[in-house]
Amino acid sequence: MDNNQNLNDQELARREKLEKYKSFHVDPFGKAFKVTHSVKNIRDAYTKKSPNSLERLKPMATVAGRIKNIRRMGKASFMNIQDKTGNIQVYMGIDVVGKKTYELFKLADIGDIVGVTGRIMKTRTGELTIRAEKYTHLTKCLHPLPEKFHGLVDVEERSRRRYLDLIVNEDSRAVAFARPRLIRSIQEYLDGQDFVEVETAVLSPILGGANARPFVAHMNALDKDFYLRIATELNLKRLLVGGMERVYEIGRLFRNEGMDASHNPEFTTIEAYQAYSDLQGMRKLAEGMIRKAAKDVTGSDIITYQDKVIDFHKPFRWISMADLILEKTGVDFRNIYEFEEAKKLADERGIKLEKHKNTVGHVMNEFFEEFCEADLIQPTFVYSYPIEVSPLTKKGKDPRYTERFELFVNGRELANAYTELNDPIDQKERFLAQLKAKELGDEEANEMDNDFIEALEYGMPPAGGIGMGIDRLCMLLTNQENIREVILFPMMKDR
Repeated sequence: MDNNQNLNDQELARREKLEKYKSFHVDPFGKAFKVTHSVKNIRDAYTKKSPNSLERLKPMATVAGRIKNIRRMGKASFMNIQDKTGNIQVYMGIDVVGKKTYELFKLADIGDIVGVTGRIMKTRTGELTIRAEKYTHLTKCLHPLPEKFHGLVDVEERSRRRYLDLIVNEDSRAVAFARPRLIRSIQEYLDGQDFVEVETAVLSPILGGANARPFVAHMNALDKDFYLRIATELNLKRLLVGGMERVYEIGRLFRNEGMDASHNPEFTTIEAYQAYSDLQGMRKLAEGMIRKAAKDVTGSDIITYQDKVIDFHKPFRWISMADLILEKTGVDFRNIYEFEEAKKLADERGIKLEKHKNTVGHVMNEFFEEFCEADLIQPTFVYSYPIEVSPLTKKGKDPRYTERFELFVNGRELANAYTELNDPIDQKERFLAQLKAKELGDEEANEMDNDFIEALEYGMPPAGGIGMGIDRLCMLLTNQENIREVILFPMMKDR
């Protein structure tokens, strides 16, 4: 079978050049190459220098990168090459590099990876340029790159072929490099608060730590099913019992649920737990962590997201769920004690309740999600959640509610925090309530974790805990509408 039968003319032409490289004794797929400068190094050092100053200094640099364009003009040519820090113009003159090297350069195509050693100069138009003295072919690109303005623009195709997206789309490259800065910022903040970063198990025999549908994996060695973790919470709390006091984990979670602009089944969170703290401690931690991340990633703690100005600089709003619902709907759930009364209100407003949502607290949470959530544009802590939807949280002064907040920005949940439940007797009762909900059809309910109960019986100090979505924070700070834009290799439907 002819492996070339499905190739277009340009692809065939590139493959035909492979033998020609060998006539120059050049491996078309290269070898190690010593780089002395990045494009950023060169621009930082020489952008402000005058042409005469560069002529006197005669600075030299060796760079490597991908050819983004070529302008051939007989015995002299220009090309732009791009490394991870940016792109720069290169001047290739046959009188400088020699006839043999220039003939080798004639085999170059846009997309090839090359190395260049030369003197830094400025052209008559003032463009910073490397005047090549040595040219090294490193890797042949066998496919033409998508055209700059009308090429790889489809979101799904860019997500499938992220390597190509990073080559041709500057915005995608910027996001890819911003995300590690975000994670490093969070690590620096928490390390500075005397937290220690840990790693915990991804496979779990128990479904717990959050309300979500899991992925199930079978372990052959034990002939037993395990869950890919839906949260890191319970293991991190075990470490508080063990005396580590301040711990955090930045890790992947897996929830076997839908995919949309703000959800991916595989995603990243930061969870942090602090002994001897509480909900107010987590409030302070969240504000400081997000404020620093915004500054480190964007340069400011006041950002623009999809034409909305989001202000992380001033203190975030703090309001109870009951007060917010009262503000939006006129209904005060603090004065409602019977489910039938709450259900009547839900029916009047067109809210359909699933079978397991059979308490006032469930209806209250539905009201919040339906009438309040989408309007929370500026950073807002919503606190005092119903106990029915907070199985791992300490009760508040009113036992119907818990010491929990969720942080909302641009109408989406960004973080979730508790004063942690450390009473093993209460915790066991909550798990039993979750089992009853599971029997009534709640596929997201927690299971009984007897080992965790036993750990609490040894004594977990009073503590605060918080979880925050890294992907959603990255979306905000890089001005992206779709979560796939901030995950290098997101889950995709089949073509």
